[in-house]
Amino acid sequence: MPAFRQVGEKQLPQEVVFMAWSPKRDLIALANRAGEVLLHRLANFQRVWSLPPNENTGKEVTALAWRPDGKILAFGLTDTKRIILCDVEKPESLHSFSVDSSITYMHWMEVTEESSVLTSFYNAEDESNLLLPKLPALPKKLNALVLGGSSGFIEIYAYGMFKIATVTGVAGSCRGLCLSSDLKSLSVITEIQDSSDNEAEITYFQLDTSLLSSYLPEVTRMARKFTHISTLLQYIKLSLTCMCEAWEEILMQMDSRLTKFVQEKNTTTSVQDEFMQLLLWGKASLELQALLMNQLTVKGLKKLGQSIESSYSSIQKLIISHLQSGSEALLYHLSELKGMALWKQKYESLGLDASGIEEAITAVGSFILKANELLQVIDSSMKNFKAFFRWLYVGKLDDLITVLPELNKMTQKDITFVADFLTEHFNEAPELYNRKGKYFNVERVGQYLKDEDDDLVSPPNTEGNQWFNFLKNSTHLKESPLLFPYYPEKSLHFVKKQMEGVIDQCLQKPADVIGKSVRQAFCMSLYKTSQRYFSTFFVKWNDKASNIHYVLFAILESSISKIYILRRHTDTSRSVSNGILAVEFGNFLNNSINESSDSRCYSCLDAHFYDDETVTVVLKESVEQEGKERILAQLPLSSVYTDEDQEGEFIWDSTKRLEEQSGEIPTRTVFLENQWRVLENMKAQYVAVNGIRKVSCVLSSNLRHVRVFEMDVEDDGEVEEEEEEEITQTAAGEPEELNQSADNQESVCGASAEELPDETEEHETNLEP
Repeated sequence: MPAFRQVGEKQLPQEVVFMAWSPKRDLIALANRAGEVLLHRLANFQRVWSLPPNENTGKEVTALAWRPDGKILAFGLTDTKRIILCDVEKPESLHSFSVDSSITYMHWMEVTEESSVLTSFYNAEDESNLLLPKLPALPKKLNALVLGGSSGFIEIYAYGMFKIATVTGVAGSCRGLCLSSDLKSLSVITEIQDSSDNEAEITYFQLDTSLLSSYLPEVTRMARKFTHISTLLQYIKLSLTCMCEAWEEILMQMDSRLTKFVQEKNTTTSVQDEFMQLLLWGKASLELQALLMNQLTVKGLKKLGQSIESSYSSIQKLIISHLQSGSEALLYHLSELKGMALWKQKYESLGLDASGIEEAITAVGSFILKANELLQVIDSSMKNFKAFFRWLYVGKLDDLITVLPELNKMTQKDITFVADFLTEHFNEAPELYNRKGKYFNVERVGQYLKDEDDDLVSPPNTEGNQWFNFLKNSTHLKESPLLFPYYPEKSLHFVKKQMEGVIDQCLQKPADVIGKSVRQAFCMSLYKTSQRYFSTFFVKWNDKASNIHYVLFAILESSISKIYILRRHTDTSRSVSNGILAVEFGNFLNNSINESSDSRCYSCLDAHFYDDETVTVVLKESVEQEGKERILAQLPLSSVYTDEDQEGEFIWDSTKRLEEQSGEIPTRTVFLENQWRVLENMKAQYVAVNGIRKVSCVLSSNLRHVRVFEMDVEDDGEVEEEEEEEITQTAAGEPEELNQSADNQESVCGASAEELPDETEEHETNLEP
């Protein structure tokens, strides 16, 4: 019986470029050349869901990574330079952000280091939940998404959402990277292109990230605050987008019809005077009568009035329920972050700047003031339009030449109210026509929601405002840090963008400071790609006792392949044995190899760490002939490191590449016993493994043929079938109405203000650990 049991096989319509097993479930994520991301389950390789490419996110996937709890899948797109975090339950984007470089590799790790301070912090209740709207739950333990890209680009994102480090000083395009679980060391393999001879040099770097490790409790607290702030900014952005959708173009009809009336009328009387004469004396010119009979009909006014009331009410509810509450929560978390920054002994080394955070708090205060101003404008506009439309369509338009009947029903106070509205809103503005193509700006709400840098067309009238005049004339209060600055000429969108810029600038400093603290501890030039065919694989293996991690890569030279295992300690300050071994595969298929052939008869095509003690490899015979099959095998590290004490110490010559010193590297020839299987009728090339779930997926060289194996058939009963059924049921069910994602705003913004809280609850469920 074969060592591994095949449980699925499939021919795929598109070429697969990336594979990644979920760390917690029997699910595998695939990315194909068409830009589609797919999720398959182990049994029969059944598809759970697929996320097609689109213009907003991107079409060229270049990296995949799972969050350590298996609930979120991250993938990078090179054409848009965006990172997308996708929910495992359904193909929806939960969060996305842009980066400055095309991503070539990503690694998502979880911190396993324990301390009494961290334990008490994890168990402590977050008091903000008692005061503020509930935010999406974060995993208790810190996890970090590490991104590698072209031109030495490396960034670290706490919880996959907010940047906590920008690493510099690494040259070349990233081919692989890994951050140790104790945060002491970051290992990177890069490809440095030499333009002179079109060769690329593969280099290994070990970077010292001990600042993150030394300040782990502080980094964890800071990262959680950063992530909450980032989530709130996304929430405010989504709320503002919904407000823009609630505002309708029909609300501009009054402005456009009055502008057309000005352009067509022959009298010199202003529009304001025309309506004032109708209000006070019940007399209207023939042209105004034609406007009221043909353009501002009773039916049209009722429809416009209903649209204005519905639109303004929705915007008002969104401001009160979501924009204001989100802004206040943002103010709370920034204030707590400022308190942390003032504890300089703990947080100064991480780059938290109290003055920068104070500027961010001030910017949020200005945004809250502008939101309150918009509320007042909406309230005033609703009253004005309601009174104005009531005056027009309650009366009989046939009797315009006499005193209108509704004047008998309106009090003097009502007439004064309408007169004030006509005086303020019906003034012709020729300069406005040059800017906006209209003479009037009767509708005042839409200007606040325009994503433009221009000043407001009709800013609020501050004349007679006693508080405003008092502040204007007070030298001391005008510059007081206790008062938030007010921008009466600017739109809500402008103030929001200004707030986002200040917050991003304030929170960028820790990422720069932590990034600059990273130093190069070790560098090894491995080989040049033009001289031979090379495959590079990079994986970390941690031993809890010694914090050793391993770099694994394969070099194919002529027809002979070696796997090199480089052992490094995460603590770069310790004097430990950092050795390197070469591994060759001897003949273990006696019936397929000529007895006189070289004992080094297998080449490695792909290799990954299956677990802490085993490497999974795909092998082919060095002299490949027609009909020769490829092999899936398990390589125990115990067969390589048989006697570490007697391992020859390799003296590294930094002036030479590894390939130039290969003859001096200790070599082990291994003969696999029973942990292998011939892959019949398949030209296997790549493998993805999951030692926790004891599964592997083999991909053929044409990138379309996959086979799935259970690697340990004795532990069948440990498969969690209920968990898989839950995934399948969720995927087959009806899609939810709402989506807490800035990338799926169309479906969200179609919802009413009352529906948005339910959407937040759904987001919380998606992100819970």
